[in-house]
Amino acid sequence: MSTTLSSARTAPPISGRQIAQWVFWLAFVATFVWAWRRLDMSVFGFFSDLGNVANLFKRMYPPDFSDLSRITSSMVETLWMALLGTAGAVVLSYPLALAAAHNTTPGRVARGASRAIITLSRAVPEIILAAIFVAAFGPGPFPGILALALHSIGMIGRLFADAIENAAESPREAVVSVGTTKRQTIRSAILPQAIPSMIATSLFRFEINLRGSAILGLVGAGGIGQLISEALETIQYKPALAAVAVLFVVILAIEVASTSVRRSLIGEAANLQLSAQRRSWFRDRLIKRDSRVNEAATRERQLTPPWTSERIFRVSMAAFFGVLFVVAILTVNVSWFDAFGNIGDISIVLKQMVPPSFRGERSMVISGLVESFAIAVVSTTLGVLVALPLAVLMARNINIRKWVATFMRIFVLALRGIPELIIAVIFVSAMGLGAVPGTLALSVTVAVFGAKLFADSLEEVSPAPREAVVSVGASRIQEFVSSVIPQFVSPFVSHFFYLLDVFFRSSTVLGIVGGGGIGFLLLQSIRVFEFKLTTMIILGVFLIVLAIEWLGLMLRRLYR
Repeated sequence: MSTTLSSARTAPPISGRQIAQWVFWLAFVATFVWAWRRLDMSVFGFFSDLGNVANLFKRMYPPDFSDLSRITSSMVETLWMALLGTAGAVVLSYPLALAAAHNTTPGRVARGASRAIITLSRAVPEIILAAIFVAAFGPGPFPGILALALHSIGMIGRLFADAIENAAESPREAVVSVGTTKRQTIRSAILPQAIPSMIATSLFRFEINLRGSAILGLVGAGGIGQLISEALETIQYKPALAAVAVLFVVILAIEVASTSVRRSLIGEAANLQLSAQRRSWFRDRLIKRDSRVNEAATRERQLTPPWTSERIFRVSMAAFFGVLFVVAILTVNVSWFDAFGNIGDISIVLKQMVPPSFRGERSMVISGLVESFAIAVVSTTLGVLVALPLAVLMARNINIRKWVATFMRIFVLALRGIPELIIAVIFVSAMGLGAVPGTLALSVTVAVFGAKLFADSLEEVSPAPREAVVSVGASRIQEFVSSVIPQFVSPFVSHFFYLLDVFFRSSTVLGIVGGGGIGFLLLQSIRVFEFKLTTMIILGVFLIVLAIEWLGLMLRRLYR
């Protein structure tokens, strides 16, 4: 009897799903080793290269702000490009989202076509679109604005459609019951629910486009990126650091302001539920005033929403961005009549892009795509290895010391303000041309973005399993291993392949600044008007992205 009990299994049998998971991860490790060797990476060279980057920063310090007026004008141009590009994307995305959402679409054909447009618009990086538009219109901010607008449709259109589809059914059913038309139903019952989320999405995309517009100058599309590139190419490191510092401060300020507005739009209920200990004196006064205003509106049966502090803030911000939009149109260095008059030039370029052709460069295209994939695999893996411990320090429910979590979140937020191509330019300037500096630069960006994603997922784990293991005497390490990690595995897999997908697309443009991969050949094909080769390269990138998405989908199913 005792022999039988002692030999009993204490773990569940290994399932076919677990075997498939292990096979996949072993295959990925083998792919990482291949990619590491393909890029000729080495551990000793890795630390030596980091030393070169440190030496470059020493040569860049202190920053030279003697040409502050030019830096400021370039930064303002970058800001206007981001604002106008985002506004254009919002205008284009709104009808696409209405057609793509199942509760507002006019039909299956319209829904399928709009979703296809939304998906295709994010397949090509904005810097490549900018390079194509520069070839069509010439250098300047207009190609950059157009590139940002078209590329942003992929994110804004999708999230707009999701917000419309998530609208509650009861208001729609209520207005339909009194005989409203479909247009009236959308306007009175669906859009009022979706608008706060749509505005928050637009603000978030504005942050992203501000970082994106900062690098479009590298291909002649205007902005501060062109100034930074010129300074580094002429070994003027101190003016370059000054421009990067201004860019960093502006992006950080915009992110903080935008986050506050988004919280106001989607978090009013949460703000009202703050405990008295956490509320400031000013906040208490606002809540009391809003209560009086709401009571008066109810008593007088007003037909319009009362002017609460939240509504005043929202209207003020809407007016502020409206004024900024008008100022941007009037002051940006674009002749709008000439620009839209020459919009037909795009069709000339598009005709030259089909049919796709290797143009005798088959081996170079394949080699460049393989190198870009290797860069993405190595940089994503290295970045994730750094991001995981950062995420543990950032998660407020994991880290005992709250000040450490707060400090790490501020630190990561600050690093997010620097676009990846700007980091790549700095690494290439320090280490020379090649795939290694591009890989290391991309690893930094992966670590920063991955840490934010992983920390948010760690904070979302259910507390019930943690409380259960603690109640039987588990230590903090045992609690983390047995109750946090099992819940974190599924979102980790999802985030990992999201990062691989996003940063593979980023790796395809590293060659523009000498960071390896297919980017150099892609840019050259545009500059010498070999647009059929451009299309072939973009098609190859798109197919690899689809393969990565398919692999991620398969692995996520294994972890459900």
